[in-house]
Amino acid sequence: MPNSGLKKIRLNLARTKEFPMGSARHGYEFLAPLAEDGRIDAEAWRRLRDKCRVRRFWGAEVQDIGHLVHRPGGSWAFRYDISGNDDAEAGYRFGAHPFVVGEYVSIKDEDGDLFTFQVVTVLPP
Repeated sequence: MPNSGLKKIRLNLARTKEFPMGSARHGYEFLAPLAEDGRIDAEAWRRLRDKCRVRRFWGAEVQDIGHLVHRPGGSWAFRYDISGNDDAEAGYRFGAHPFVVGEYVSIKDEDGDLFTFQVVTVLPP
């Protein structure tokens, strides 16, 4: 679809106590339509939702594959159990953050822990 704004975004874990230099082995790659300002385009997402997939990679753990979902109220989450109602991981203010290389975003995992990630690439799919 021309001019869909669909981008492949990679997030790497930012600095933590366990990983003081951050980690390229812990993070996410996902497809999302971005507006000119780098924010997720909810209108385009509605048309492209089936293409908006996510891959979670976390060290030696088995990778999780799921979808980017737009929840009631406007928030975003990564859902791995697409047939269920569980939002495994919620993006913190994903709608307000531009996905631009060098920016930071936060994701709350299934245990409720909040982790910070750096946007390392934003590329055509």
